[in-house]
Amino acid sequence: MIEFLGAYLSGELSPLEKFRFDAHLALCRQCRQYLKSYRETILLAKSIGDDSPEDPCAAIPEDLVQAILKARSNIDDETQPGSQE
Repeated sequence: MIEFLGAYLSGELSPLEKFRFDAHLALCRQCRQYLKSYRETILLAKSIGDDSPEDPCAAIPEDLVQAILKARSNIDDETQPGSQE
C-alpha cells in the first residue's frame, strides 16, 4: 500500500491506475484522509534536513576536530607496547 501511495504521489502510476484510484478517492473519505496524512508526513520528513549542510562534517569546528585527533593520538601512544614508563 505504501509503495502504491508513493507511486501515486510521484506520478508513477499508469493512467488507468491513476484514474481508478482517483475514482476510489472520490468515494472514500477515509482513504482521502489517509492520503492527506501520508502526503503531509512525506513533506515533513523532507523538510527536516533542508537546513542542514550538504556535508555534515563541514559544520564541525576545526578546533574540535583537531582536539579529538590529538586526544586519540595520545590514547594510541599510551596503548603502544613499550610506551609504559
